[in-house]
Amino acid sequence: MTYWTKRASPVGVLTLASDGESLLGLWLEGQKYDAAGLEPDAEERPDLPVFRRAAAWLDAYFAKEPLPPPPPLAPRGSAFRRRVWQLLLEIPYGETTTYGALTEALKAAGVPASPQAVGGAVGHNPISILIPCHRVVGADGSLDRK
Repeated sequence: MTYWTKRASPVGVLTLASDGESLLGLWLEGQKYDAAGLEPDAEERPDLPVFRRAAAWLDAYFAKEPLPPPPPLAPRGSAFRRRVWQLLLEIPYGETTTYGALTEALKAAGVPASPQAVGGAVGHNPISILIPCHRVVGADGSLDRK
């Protein structure tokens, strides 16, 4: 079973999804893949501990306060996408990296990759903000993949 809730934030309304234990999704209303993968029969359950933990993390993040531990994350996707999302979690707060640097890190780990494939994985990140896809920029510093 999948559960969901909505939450207001400084960047707009967020939809959160969970399996009851881990966060499966966090989407900004109107983003390209808004609620992608949220099952049609998902049940609204704003009282779940995982949602309360996510809310505490988001509140601290937007207030620029020290972050509490995040809720458990369980993004669904291919093995390649999950590898890319793991690399995103390793980008330090306040820093950025490039699609090319992520590609090189994957290749160094023996994972065949191209900047375009990495860009596709970054763009399909199902847990926005907590998995910081916003910290990846193009080689020229732009927000667009190059």
